[in-house]
Amino acid sequence: MAFDDKVVITCALTGVLANRKHCPAIPYTPEEIAEEARRAYEAGASVVHIHARNPDGSPTFAPEVFARIKAEIRARCPIILNYSTGTILEDVSQQQAYLRADRPEIGALNMGTMNYAKYSESKKAFAFDMVFPNPYSKIVKLLETMNEAGIKPELECFDTGHNHGIWPLLDMGVLKPPYQFSFIVNVLGGIPPTVESLQLQTKIMPAGSEWEVIGISHCHWRMLATALVLGGNIRTGLEDHLYLPSGEMASSNGALVEVAARMTRDVGRTPATVEEARRILSLGDVAAGREAAKAVGHAEA
Repeated sequence: MAFDDKVVITCALTGVLANRKHCPAIPYTPEEIAEEARRAYEAGASVVHIHARNPDGSPTFAPEVFARIKAEIRARCPIILNYSTGTILEDVSQQQAYLRADRPEIGALNMGTMNYAKYSESKKAFAFDMVFPNPYSKIVKLLETMNEAGIKPELECFDTGHNHGIWPLLDMGVLKPPYQFSFIVNVLGGIPPTVESLQLQTKIMPAGSEWEVIGISHCHWRMLATALVLGGNIRTGLEDHLYLPSGEMASSNGALVEVAARMTRDVGRTPATVEEARRILSLGDVAAGREAAKAVGHAEA
């Protein structure tokens, strides 16, 4: 990949774990999430990664909440929508329902089971400790739904086995090229936040695939810099990290995207526009983006 390539900047707006006790800027309601999407778009993001929450901040998978989030974002900006499908449950019927109903351009798809934990060195104890189950049966259900709805799967790989483990899905024909990967680093149970980790993941993935890095917590900015130098795309946002490089807590997702966009330019690359990101990620006719932009214009009129 050429170093003067455009960079797709994704912003993960809210996640499911952190709440306003951790950071007051984390959005809960569809309107708040949409305002953060607008701020991210105006700062240089071309994709937003969407989780849904209840008004009290707890996570929800209710299809009607995802529909409201989509409507609120579309009234504000034409940014590309990437829906989370992550759940510890085997039942993915709600995820299938909102994918079919809303048809976001991208669906995030967790590619393997893993230990998922957070450890406190100061307390010598785990803040949480769980297994995140993603058997092939669950992955195939979601993939089939994405294929039916015309949604591009984003392959979320926390470890090298998740990346290598796509080959049965290729053989079955349920996962089709071109491929899009997210390499998550620094989750306890997954790969460490090192240059070598990313280099290995990019060697395992099929040649010609698009990829981004997701750096969790305090490795965040260093891993974004690594991906930019290696030619990848990047993700930021309050789901991944709450702080600016200065150590100051971020006041919005837009503030994090501003830093990511500046870093992109500082290494001689350029943040991709929405239409450029559609082409880079093979999301089909850019006319869909124009329709979204037209809808925003009507809403503002």
